Amino acid sequence: MPMPSTSSSPNIRSNNDNPMRSTWICPLPADIQLPETAFRHHTHRVAPNQCCSAAVQTIDAPKDVVWSVIRRFDSPHAYKHFLKSCRLVSGDGGVGSMREVTVVSGIPAGSSLERLEILDDEELVMSFSVVGGDHRLRNYISVSSVHEAPTKAAAVVVESYVVDVPYGNTVEETVAFVDTIVKCNLQSLAHISADLVVSQ
Repeated sequence: MPMPSTSSSPNIRSNNDNPMRSTWICPLPADIQLPETAFRHHTHRVAPNQCCSAAVQTIDAPKDVVWSVIRRFDSPHAYKHFLKSCRLVSGDGGVGSMREVTVVSGIPAGSSLERLEILDDEELVMSFSVVGGDHRLRNYISVSSVHEAPTKAAAVVVESYVVDVPYGNTVEETVAFVDTIVKCNLQSLAHISADLVVSQ
């Protein structure tokens, strides 16, 4: 099986040049072939001293299979291998639910408290925000969406985020760190989704 392809935005998007107000930014490349709704979902309000980026992953599995993995707010560690465990703190896994995830050793974090903001089973969009925890990624908001690839036998997943630039770090360092985690998660999602197709 060939290695699934992952791409990310060629430009780091930040709001350091506009220190007085927030700016709406879409980190997706303008020439990427995605539905117009994708650009709307992945347009973030970026405050001063924040940055945002996005990664795009092509997966050899139908979009419904991929979505069935992503939408499980109570089980992100099923494909996010930097997470060790997850427990719902409140809610039943629907919008407004809270989860606490613990991070594997070797990552500069211990735990993260996260709230589900969007779970759209029609447009296949999920979003969560980080509201606490033992880490440096403050005001982190993630949006994931699943789209049908041109071949129709595959899916395209987009994950974008906005986050504060931690004190003592640069925009480039922050984006490099978060992008690495996001891309690894998407590559893991690709393999797991493809395995689900084989097992069906």
